[in-house]
Amino acid sequence: MIENMLFSLIALASLLPSLLVSLRREHSRDTLYWTMLALAVAGPGGWVIAQMSGTWLTGLSMALWVTVAVSMAIFVVISVVTRQGWRLTPLITAYLMVIGVLAVIWQSVPEKPLIAAAPTGWIHAHILLSVTTYGLVTIAAVAALAAFLKERALKTKHPTALTHLLPSVVDCEFLLVRLLILSEIVLALGLTTGMAAQYWETGTLVSFDHKSIFSITTFVVIGGLLLAHYRSGVRGRMVTRLVLLAYLLLTLGYPGVKFVSDVILA
Repeated sequence: MIENMLFSLIALASLLPSLLVSLRREHSRDTLYWTMLALAVAGPGGWVIAQMSGTWLTGLSMALWVTVAVSMAIFVVISVVTRQGWRLTPLITAYLMVIGVLAVIWQSVPEKPLIAAAPTGWIHAHILLSVTTYGLVTIAAVAALAAFLKERALKTKHPTALTHLLPSVVDCEFLLVRLLILSEIVLALGLTTGMAAQYWETGTLVSFDHKSIFSITTFVVIGGLLLAHYRSGVRGRMVTRLVLLAYLLLTLGYPGVKFVSDVILA
């Protein structure tokens, strides 16, 4: 127990250097930035791999650590392939540190191994697609928040040290839309593999439990938002609110359900 707490605290602490480096006044994608970002991926990622070796754990704490690890891994790719995405580092690392703190707090809640009757391949594919979707929407929500903060600073003509570090509104919205498109595709695949696993276990394609309802609703919200964006150019605060709504729905369907089952009803 003490050993697990120590390693989880080390994983949490590994995010801090990346946050501090990203707050430099003249920050850039230099060697120090990439080194600290790699550390921020290695800490949570190594902790998840060590805990998950042999079986997939379904407890709240591990679900939160998986969110941190996957989101950081995806963010590294975004930082490499986009021009301004890396400027989200202060927000994304700060937010993931908050999730990491919650994971440490709920460390004492007993973990449960995954038990499923469906073929292992389907289950693993569904889990991979589900956590990837949640990671993508997490970063999309952070990009939406960054666009909101940047836009408000421009309107009030009172930029802060934080908004100075963030990408422009145009860059945030560009990244946001691409992340939502990718999220919608991955979520569709996740729903498909989930239905396949459900059919194998029960003979029905859809089980209308909380997780399924929230996931399907998220798919509809993201799809509607993308359609509205391309047909009428919806942007600004409306986009931010809808993206945060989609993130809230996924949060209720993933860690939210685990919180209710593992903590409230335990």
